[in-house]
Amino acid sequence: MIEYMIVDDESIAHDIIKGYCDMLPNMKLQTNCYDAIEALQYLNLNKVDLIFLDLNMPKLQGFDFLKTLSNPPKTIITTAYSEFALEGYELNVVDYLLKPFSFERFLKAVQKANIIESKKQITPSHSTKISTSNKIFISSNKKQFQVDMSDILFIEASGNYCKVITKKITLTTRDKISSLLEKLPTNDFIQVHKSFVVASQHINSIEGNQIKIQEHTIPIGKIYKRNLNKLLG
Repeated sequence: MIEYMIVDDESIAHDIIKGYCDMLPNMKLQTNCYDAIEALQYLNLNKVDLIFLDLNMPKLQGFDFLKTLSNPPKTIITTAYSEFALEGYELNVVDYLLKPFSFERFLKAVQKANIIESKKQITPSHSTKISTSNKIFISSNKKQFQVDMSDILFIEASGNYCKVITKKITLTTRDKISSLLEKLPTNDFIQVHKSFVVASQHINSIEGNQIKIQEHTIPIGKIYKRNLNKLLG
């Protein structure tokens, strides 16, 4: 569960962000703040996982507010001003959303926050393998499908689309294979061809330039063999 707060001086922005978050199963609103001073007061007594932060606010600007925090939560900037994007990334924000933003763009930002959170939970005393128990949303046929990463067998690029083949269903999405790969744990999903990404845990066998996953045969591209060599040790 991601506990979040909204910091924005416009009530309509609060309504849009909360409406988007209400469509996701793992988001819990903690508080609405209409200026950065109010947000500071709240964070002095409470903790959140994620802040949706506007930049142009009265009393204290968004970035100035962030700089006052010694250990800031993950932050997604929501603003109408594109010229401050570079400064945002220098402050290690998760993402920079330009108003008005679509649900699909919003969803990508939240998924980045999810991935960062899962990486932070790994401790040195455990395996460096990133957990695949998390879920991601995949846009297909004008719907958002929630998919358990551990159910994904492989991804295939096909023209302007990608097919996400899971244990249960196959989803066709307009996302690029590179965009999908960014959402997935890097230690569990391997690009083996310009058009194929496979889940290492579901590989049945490797022979020559082919990988077998259940009844599927996936080619191995020459320049991607080094990725498999790392898996094979």
